[in-house]
Amino acid sequence: MQSLIGTGVALVTPFKEDFSIDTEALKRIVNFSVDGGVEYLVILGTTAENATLTSDEKEVVIQTVIEANNGRLPLVLGVGGNNTLKVVEELKSRDMSPYAAILSVSPYYNKPSQEGIYQHFKAIAEASPVPVIVYNVPGRTSSNMLPKTVLRLANDFENIVAIKEAAGDIVQAMQLLKDKPKDFHVISGDDMTALATVLAGGSGVISVIAQGFPKEFSEMIRLGLNRKVDEAFKSQYLLSDCIDMIFEQGNPAGIKHVFQVLGIADNTVRLPLVSVDEDLQNRIHEFVQKIDK
Repeated sequence: MQSLIGTGVALVTPFKEDFSIDTEALKRIVNFSVDGGVEYLVILGTTAENATLTSDEKEVVIQTVIEANNGRLPLVLGVGGNNTLKVVEELKSRDMSPYAAILSVSPYYNKPSQEGIYQHFKAIAEASPVPVIVYNVPGRTSSNMLPKTVLRLANDFENIVAIKEAAGDIVQAMQLLKDKPKDFHVISGDDMTALATVLAGGSGVISVIAQGFPKEFSEMIRLGLNRKVDEAFKSQYLLSDCIDMIFEQGNPAGIKHVFQVLGIADNTVRLPLVSVDEDLQNRIHEFVQKIDK
């Protein structure tokens, strides 16, 4: 799928100070990302604070992004969970026509075996009317989708078209890249190793920081895809300090403060997350001002 090459952004859900969804800010974030040159948008991923949104609020987020995007970029919808039957039910009942693909996280908390992970995604693949991106993020799920499981899924199901690989392990990503089917995409889910993954043969990234610095980050990934290595690493080193900062006290607290500095959205997050502390606020503010000059 060509639409999965380059930079996708895992959109935040901006809140007002009263913790209600700020739909106008969400529209601004969508426009900022689109105008900055990213290739696609991801709705209701982890960065959207999906776990603290009600069903009605999720629909508000979806419709706001669809309307703001207005058909300009491909959309990917987060549809995942640790209750396989519930995920399958959503895939069968929801209108999936607006989406190029779904992003589905490996089951968390249950800690399934590799066979359990395989069977979970088998059920999703058989139910999904659109292509599936499987999502490996061991730091959140407490289980690692091993390359042999990912490759088994990629070979067994034509509509499992990609993995968002967020283990932060470049060796594991390289193993996937070495053995994957020709048309299967390995997409970085880790901003710091995204360029390295692309240079090893990956298709791009689903990024957090790219929505705060869409021009700079998406251009870095394009340079990597075009094998302009020195120029790409120049961008990497320009952004690397801020990549560390936005994850230092949890995601999306860091990137939300970037938006506050930019005047695009408030930095409010919902409990159990809290906003970044004053020291980190000051460091992010200093970095954003330096990049903006």
